[in-house]
Amino acid sequence: MKKTRVLIADDHETVRRGVRALLDSQDDFEVCGEVCNGLEAVEAAVRLKPDLVVMDVGMPEMNGLEATRKILHDDASIEILILTMHKSDELVRNILGAGARGYVLKTDMGGQLLAALRALAHHQIFITPNVEEVVLQGYLHGPKESEKEHVSKSPLTPREREIVQYLAEGKSNKEVAALLSVSVKTIETHRANLMNKLGIHSVSEMVRFAIRNNIIDP
Repeated sequence: MKKTRVLIADDHETVRRGVRALLDSQDDFEVCGEVCNGLEAVEAAVRLKPDLVVMDVGMPEMNGLEATRKILHDDASIEILILTMHKSDELVRNILGAGARGYVLKTDMGGQLLAALRALAHHQIFITPNVEEVVLQGYLHGPKESEKEHVSKSPLTPREREIVQYLAEGKSNKEVAALLSVSVKTIETHRANLMNKLGIHSVSEMVRFAIRNNIIDP
């Protein structure tokens, strides 16, 4: 039997251990690697060529949304399953829009994870029922009043989301420039444009924005 090779990307060691233990107990899966941030996930996907990636959303260095986009840009044949605590309608839409075809809440991991992984191994979409309900409610009722401002204020490009994450994590303009291989001046310009675009005036406000929009974990 050909085993499905799985890469686990989560910054919590206990989650990685739990997923690995579950997969190690199955005959049809093989864990080919573990990483703890989005940048490592992108690099490992190129190096290890997994069939499937189990991906957290709120990871340091690069969040799961951006890592998903980059992995699928390099190799569209890889299936990506999002395993997260978050289930906002906007986040689900963004993740599915990035190309992930599976979405499971960590609270549903025990009962849903294997079913989700086997569905994706056969190139089928799997969304845990709790998330399906969130998406359906979003389509039926539209964004809540409290969320409309976020939707209108946060049409960020993938590069802008990367920069917001790095700055919210406390990296300097110079450090962000080095990570993205651009000039410090470019990052300074992006930073000023982002603050104007989001209507914020300090890094602390950017941190709060990043937490509200699931770019970083609190």
